[in-house]
Amino acid sequence: MKKYKLKYRKKIIITIFFLSVLCPLIFSTVCFCVAQPQIVKKLNTAFENIRDWMIKLATPAAAVAVGTGIFITKFSFGDDDKIMKGKRLVRTSLYSYGFIIAVELILKAIDSLL
Repeated sequence: MKKYKLKYRKKIIITIFFLSVLCPLIFSTVCFCVAQPQIVKKLNTAFENIRDWMIKLATPAAAVAVGTGIFITKFSFGDDDKIMKGKRLVRTSLYSYGFIIAVELILKAIDSLL
């Protein structure tokens, strides 16, 4: 009796997964290839505007973070904790800015392929 219930549950779980995940993916690609509704165009342009604004804000934010890290390092007066905190702030802000620029380049490459 328990084996029958387990097989039944597995079939239900697989069916729910297929209906909830795979079907919308398949049907969305079929539907949106034919025509793109106006609301989808508005959402795409909105996301592009948000992406552009985030890139525009990332540069000054990285500059402020690097400047703050340098000032913390310079005005540490020999305190090792403050020197390490300043160096870590500079390093992480540069890594974060490089990651943002890399993501932007990847997105532009994908846009050019599509």
